[in-house]
Amino acid sequence: MDHDKRRGEDPVPHNAEKMLNELQRLSLKRLEGYGWRLHFIRRPLFQEVVVVVIDSAGEKMGILEEDGSVDMSPAIKLRE
Repeated sequence: MDHDKRRGEDPVPHNAEKMLNELQRLSLKRLEGYGWRLHFIRRPLFQEVVVVVIDSAGEKMGILEEDGSVDMSPAIKLRE
């Protein structure tokens, strides 16, 4: 049996801006100008949050790193 680990939480929380540091916020604004958007924020217990962005076509995905850079080859596992 599959278990949803989000515990009923939204993929993008209403306070998403507060979860990002200044460099991530600036980078996200710049990315939004190119059609990218915040896809979800992973919030594992006792670990740093993982900020995932996606392009407008839904084909490319990346991790918005702490320094504002985007890792276009993320090593994360996604659920269907």
